[in-house]
Parts: sequence; C-alpha cells; structure tokens
Amino acid sequence: MKYTNLGKSDLKVSRICMGCMGFGNAATGQHSWTLDEEQSREIIRHGLELGINFYDTAIAYQNGTSEQYVGKALRDFAKREDYVIATKFTPRTQEEIDAGVSGQKHIETYLNQSLTNLGMDYVDLYIYHMWDYHTPMEEIMEGLHNVVREGKARYIGISNCFAWQLAKANFYAMEHGLTEFVSIQGHYNLIAREEEREMAPFCADQSIAMTPYSALAGGRLSKRPGETSKRLEQDAYAKGKYDATAEADGQIIARVAELADKRGVSMTEISLAWLLTKVTAPVVGATKFSHVEGAVKAVDLSLSQEEIDYLEELYVPHALVGVMAQNGKQKAGNVV
Repeated sequence: MKYTNLGKSDLKVSRICMGCMGFGNAATGQHSWTLDEEQSREIIRHGLELGINFYDTAIAYQNGTSEQYVGKALRDFAKREDYVIATKFTPRTQEEIDAGVSGQKHIETYLNQSLTNLGMDYVDLYIYHMWDYHTPMEEIMEGLHNVVREGKARYIGISNCFAWQLAKANFYAMEHGLTEFVSIQGHYNLIAREEEREMAPFCADQSIAMTPYSALAGGRLSKRPGETSKRLEQDAYAKGKYDATAEADGQIIARVAELADKRGVSMTEISLAWLLTKVTAPVVGATKFSHVEGAVKAVDLSLSQEEIDYLEELYVPHALVGVMAQNGKQKAGNVV
C-alpha cells in the first residue's frame, strides 16, 4: 500500500479509502444488499491487513448501523492512531427547521450521535454530506469550526457539491479565520467524469484532496457482460445514475475488459489504476475479500499515457449526480 497526505492536512491516508455504505443492518436502512456485522468486520479486518487505513462512513448509512459496525471493528482490530475515520452529516430536517434548530446546533447534535455510534472521542474527517440550501452557509462553516476547535473533528470535508459552492465556503472560512475544507467527495469514475470540468482544476489549484465515491460505478467497471451481483441487481440509486447512458458506457467498459486481458489483471485494477492518476484516494466499497484485494493491487498498477487515452476516448457527457441545485433543475437525492 502507498500513502499520501489528505490535501493540506497532516492526515496520512492510504491511496485506497474503504467505503462503508455496504455495511449495516439491511432491515433498518435504505439498502437491501448490505452486510451484517460479522461479515462487515471480516472485510474491515482484511482491509487493515492489506494496509488500508482510511475508512469512510456516514450517519445516514443504514440508520447509523454502518457507523456502529465500523467503529467497533476498528476499535477491536487497530490502535486509534493507526487509522483515519471519516463520517458525514446530512442537512437539517424539516422538523429541525420548524423548531428553529440552528445549523451549528444541528452539526453538534449529529456529530455527537456519530461519535456515540462509532464509540470514539473524535473523527479525523467530518464531511458535509450535501449542500443545505435551507441553512445559511455561514452557520454551517461556523458549526464545523466549532467541532474542530472542540477536538471532536480534526479536519472537515465536503461531498456532493458544485465547485462554486466549495470555493465560496472555503474563501468565506479563509476570510473569517474558520476551518477550511481539505477534501471533496464527489461522483467520479471512468464513466462519470463531469468533475473534470470545474471541480478537478479548482482542487488542483487549491491543494484540496479528491476522494470520489462510486469509483467502480456500483460495480459496472469491474464486471463483464452477463456478470452480476446483489448490489447491481438491487441498488436503485446506482441504476438511476447509469441506466440512461448504459450503451455509451458499455463501450468504455469493454475497453476496460480488453486492457485487463492484455495486462493480465482484473477490470477493477484497470478502472482504479486510471482513477488513481486523477485523485488522492478513491472511496471503494467492498462486500467481498476480492473487492479489497483488487483495489489494493490497483495502487501498484501503472498505466501508460496511451492506455489512459484509450480508456478516455469514448466518453460522452453525463447528467450530474449527487449535487442538488436550488432551482431543482440539477438534482439527485442519492445519499452516497
């Protein structure tokens, strides 16, 4: 495994981040394909054994049971200083808005609950899961600064936003002496490259780490025609992201398979090796040992510029996924 700093922070993270949306009680959350606690523990243990020290979860994943499973496994299998844990909070609920709960109070309450779920005193990275158009940005940034100042979070990140929103928030923080976002977790993979338009150049200019989710497009970039999985069959969110462009995407996926055969490696390795040329640490979901192993192998796979160009050549524009525009014209409610 190779390691790098997360943006401007002093967090030393593995080049692969284990995404933990696939862990949690399937009976209590929004996904039917998640792993139970014992299976989740074994995947996490295997990740630690292979050098993955970066784990990403969220309070919204399976009603907090993902946080509970991940926290207990990490506490049991590793020393606190040996791993980096990230979790996320969602926007204020309508009930909170009606009750006059401020953005600062919302963040404090949600982080306290996440810490209870995780069984930890602090998280390394606290992520704003998606932009809240009903809460002033100033309240969010002040609330996040408060939890960093109190030692409950070491750094902050953001997910599912436009580049202008990240820029606005960070320059506000800079101007007012508040904590800035060090990372962005957006939707980015070989068949969804819209982050390259504005987000990637901005992050490169500002030394902000990119840790994209859906690194394998819900498994599409790791499977040949006819191959399937429980998640591919049951993940309605992922179907909403990719069904409309399945024909165009299929041509790129075929090239991934072609290069995998040529290089004698898996499609997972090719797809992630490409993404690793673009970002700090992709968030890779894992529900089998082979998923973990393929992701780790990708770190040591180097693609030539000719191979990179070949994979990128057939890309067609995609609708934005994950971000939510105030006017509703660009909207996706996926919690990822």
